Amino acid sequence: MRCHLDEEDIWFYFEVDAEGWVTRQVELQGPELAPIAAASLDEWQRAQDAGRLDEYDHRFGITAELPVSEWEGHDPETLTSDQFEEVWGPVRRQIASRPR
Repeated sequence: MRCHLDEEDIWFYFEVDAEGWVTRQVELQGPELAPIAAASLDEWQRAQDAGRLDEYDHRFGITAELPVSEWEGHDPETLTSDQFEEVWGPVRRQIASRPR
């Protein structure tokens, strides 16, 4: 799914599990769709367990902390898995290739 936050001109793309929790999230800002986040909940949890959460957050961001059913003021558009992957792959590679 995806939605747009007008105030900050950010597009959010989400992969959501069966219970409505965000498992992966991409954030793109402005008319140039500049990548600002490409976070995975599984990776975030592993980074937390390894004591490297600050490093992960700084580089990749975080996923939404509430399930989709609890969101207010968002009208997400449904995407296919392929549509999400088309965004996730390039954005993730771009963020991962940035110098630390």
